[in-house]
Amino acid sequence: MGSRREARECSLQMLYLFDNCNASVDTVCDAFEDAMPKDEIYRDFAVGLFKGVCKKKEEIDSLIKKYAKNWELDRMAVVDRNIIRLAAYELIATPTTPINVVIDEAVEISKRYSTKDSSKFVNGILDKLKVVRA
Repeated sequence: MGSRREARECSLQMLYLFDNCNASVDTVCDAFEDAMPKDEIYRDFAVGLFKGVCKKKEEIDSLIKKYAKNWELDRMAVVDRNIIRLAAYELIATPTTPINVVIDEAVEISKRYSTKDSSKFVNGILDKLKVVRA
């Protein structure tokens, strides 16, 4: 597993805590201090993704609602919702990361952390969302 994947997974776990417990961004970052990637570059990447999603959550959720036909955000599995948020943020904020890399990483993470059908769901939503980069 690459270190960027490890950073994305750490960000996902942070978002899960943030989404479920209504903890502050700083509280979540403090709670994950020991779980973050050891390399400073990837630690910064993980924290940057997490804080970026939190900062742009309304914008990201609005995009997801627009492209996730017949799916309310609160009906989505928490893990799936946060994987999609994380990837949507990457599509918006990191134009140097290829679209297919963002989507592939999200799909692989969903295979590890969610149900067997989640990867198809995540892929379908992100395939529609990739237009935000165009």
